[in-house]
Amino acid sequence: MIKVVTNLVLLASLFCFSLTNAQDFHGQAVYESKTLLGDKIQINNSDGMPEEMKQKLQESMKKAFEKTFVLNFNKYESVYLQEEKLEAPKPNSSMNVVVFKGNTDGKKYKNIKEKIQISEEDVFGKEFLIVDSLKVWNWKLESETKKIGNYTCHKAVAVIPVSEEDMKEYEENKKNKGNGKTQFISVVEPKEQIITVWYTPEIPVSQGPDQYWGLPGLILEANNGLTIFLCSKITLNSKEKNEIKKPNKGKKVNQKEYDRIVEKQMESMKDSKGNINIKIGG
Repeated sequence: MIKVVTNLVLLASLFCFSLTNAQDFHGQAVYESKTLLGDKIQINNSDGMPEEMKQKLQESMKKAFEKTFVLNFNKYESVYLQEEKLEAPKPNSSMNVVVFKGNTDGKKYKNIKEKIQISEEDVFGKEFLIVDSLKVWNWKLESETKKIGNYTCHKAVAVIPVSEEDMKEYEENKKNKGNGKTQFISVVEPKEQIITVWYTPEIPVSQGPDQYWGLPGLILEANNGLTIFLCSKITLNSKEKNEIKKPNKGKKVNQKEYDRIVEKQMESMKDSKGNINIKIGG
């Protein structure tokens, strides 16, 4: 009887030790992101822009969408933000900032236990705090595996159908072109979006870059057909634990309210022909 009690106490102690370790588990992942502008955006020469200037503009836009992000995480929470770097000297030219929906770089907080996400975004000089439920991903787990660094990763796929808003925007763009209105930037016909990710059960957290999460392991690579996120460095359970804080700056809105604000602001920036012009030169 004494032996049975002793074994039960030992098992209980081991369980508590494991639970404590799981709760204290933490790490950091660094991701390099690259946005494939050529697949989504085309620069037209209808306004007589020199080919050399067109290529420089395309290259500048390409570099602007090559970024480094850091994901700090524990068992239930994560904070994802762009790595701070010194800005390179700017040439003697100016370019209006064009904001593409869904491509934001503010601090993102995810809590898979409370099923909430909070983001800080600075758009057109105004700060917003976007508080909403975590996006639900209907992942399909596949059998294919591959190595990313020292980790064995498994493939998962999610499909996002074309929304009514995207089709409406495309039809409006096509209508303007049919009416002879000049189009500096053309948007190709929207198609269903296939999200492909690679996650590793060797790091047992249901987190990932940007808005991605919901798998039995850390997502090390994600590809939505436009942007690729690839993990380049992982640090686990370091002595210097990175504090995970919820974002708290800006006007509090939900995701739909924020999207409407951005859309309204973008509409106000259009000229009489429905274009958002990019200014080059002083």
